[in-house]
Amino acid sequence: MKFAITLLLIGGSIALSSPAFAAKTEAQTTYEAAKDSAAADYKIANARCDGLAGNPKDICVAEAKAARTQVEANAKAQYKGTVSERASARKDIANANYGVDKAKCENQGGNQKDVCLKQAKATMTAAKADATADKKVIDARTDAHDDKQTANYKVALEKCDALSGASKNTCIDAAKTKYGQ
Repeated sequence: MKFAITLLLIGGSIALSSPAFAAKTEAQTTYEAAKDSAAADYKIANARCDGLAGNPKDICVAEAKAARTQVEANAKAQYKGTVSERASARKDIANANYGVDKAKCENQGGNQKDVCLKQAKATMTAAKADATADKKVIDARTDAHDDKQTANYKVALEKCDALSGASKNTCIDAAKTKYGQ
């Protein structure tokens, strides 16, 4: 009898943990599919570049790489789901776009090329700075929200101190639930 109960409990715990495992597997499967799709699209785009020569080929290859980087970085950011990963994806995309812009500049000469390269570098720097700034803003807002929740929780607990017995316990439990403590 004890063995049957043990098996039932183990089976129940496996059944309850399966949805969480399935969700993780689904997210990972989506991420892997996006990476595979990006690799396949890159091969096709790169094959199209083979018919070109010189700078147009360099631009084509850089665009193919940038497209692959964008898909992979966005897929990874979505899979990981963190602010840091989203910022990292934006920086990776900025680097890839810089490569495209740089390849386009190679076609020019003299001062025009220098200006083009400086503009490409400035665009990349701006995109990376925006990604870093957005991450810092989100982190600051999260910290501020947490600080507000903690302060409001302390106020609620102080209000609960005026009560006693079961009503005090109910008040404390309600405050913990409301403020996520």
